[in-house]
Amino acid sequence: MQPALRTRVVILGAAGRDFHNFNVVYRDAPDCEVVAFTAAQIPGIAGRRYPAALAGALYPQGIPIVDETGLEALLRDARAAQVVFAYSDVSHAEVMHLASRALAGGADFVLLGPQRTMLHAGVPVIAISAVRTGCGKSQTARWIARRLRARRWRLAVVRHPMAYGDLEAAAVQRFACMADLVAARCTIEEREEFEPHLAAGNVVYAGVDYARVVAQAAAESDLILWDGGNNDFPFVRPDLHLVLADALRPGHETAYHPGETVLRMADAVLIAKSDAAPPRDVERVAEAVRTANPRARIIRVASPVTLDDPAAVRGRRVLVIEDGPTLTHGGMPHGAGYVAAVQHGAREIIDPRPHATPGIASVYARHPHIGRVLPALGYSSGQIDELRATIERCNAEVVVSAAPFDLASLVGAAAPIVRARYELAEAEGAALAELLEAFLDARMPGR
Repeated sequence: MQPALRTRVVILGAAGRDFHNFNVVYRDAPDCEVVAFTAAQIPGIAGRRYPAALAGALYPQGIPIVDETGLEALLRDARAAQVVFAYSDVSHAEVMHLASRALAGGADFVLLGPQRTMLHAGVPVIAISAVRTGCGKSQTARWIARRLRARRWRLAVVRHPMAYGDLEAAAVQRFACMADLVAARCTIEEREEFEPHLAAGNVVYAGVDYARVVAQAAAESDLILWDGGNNDFPFVRPDLHLVLADALRPGHETAYHPGETVLRMADAVLIAKSDAAPPRDVERVAEAVRTANPRARIIRVASPVTLDDPAAVRGRRVLVIEDGPTLTHGGMPHGAGYVAAVQHGAREIIDPRPHATPGIASVYARHPHIGRVLPALGYSSGQIDELRATIERCNAEVVVSAAPFDLASLVGAAAPIVRARYELAEAEGAALAELLEAFLDARMPGR
């Protein structure tokens, strides 16, 4: 008797959700064969392989990772019958363009949902998602973490994956101090997410194999705080799901995938940056939330920005460096650093684009919406070198860095670097604190 043919599958990804979907749905599925991952959004991923040690017994040679631009040829050569879309912060139109390419290539187009891909933790879970990259998930996670520690909860922060290096070595990662970041050779993008948590006293868990990541985090904690990346829905089933919308980007609430999904899933929606946006835009966002998810509680929150040394900026030629992903696939022209530099009297904001090295210049070319700011990109040592060189070429008197980690310790600079910091603040009394306290009291009364 002939064995049944396995359905040949291609997973479109960006070194995060794609690997997770494979691990929980396809790795041990005898009726499916994942013939390739594709890579988008993140440089340096294509050309590698998902290692056999993570891929399981059905994949003794691992699985190739190829560039998404070659999708049509891949579908033809691999005779793929399914294309699974598995990355985030993508417009609905772009998702459907990819779907059209898959369908025209003869394949089904698949979106795996939360119920099929979320893990069960065994401890309470608070998940933080957003409708777009750059809404303020990490500052929200830090705000919640401070209150959890005050209630003497043992807390594990579980981060959405950033699998940019050695995938096998990064199967399960635990970061408790700055030395752990150095030992793991973390990229700028990883440092931006991990370092503020470590500075606040939180232990961060991440990796590639999230069943193992979540199991370790749950074994060492009373509660998991899922600090979601991009605008993805959680990998672990939440007991309280908070979703951020951005008052500075009205209209984006239901225009991106899976941002609209998490908006409709939310228990509460936080309208971030309500202090910085016109009231009419705050209300536009609130109305969009009410239309999409009438059961969700809406809470307006603020994101005040401070400078470590405002006097150093006043009257100076300033180079502004912002969080990279917020500018690139997050679609923002600038961020908190630019706002802080202008507010504190910079004489001139230097335009870094004429001074950009070739690699940085290519980022500006791909993302022409970026304004007079420099994205803090560092997915590789070469990209960090280009960032350093671009900073030096700008010949600034002062650098304002809104990247949420110590940029000076990694790249250095001839000019002094002043950090711009932004934290969550309540904008409607204590509405968010009351929501959190009610949740905690219900889970562990008296603590």
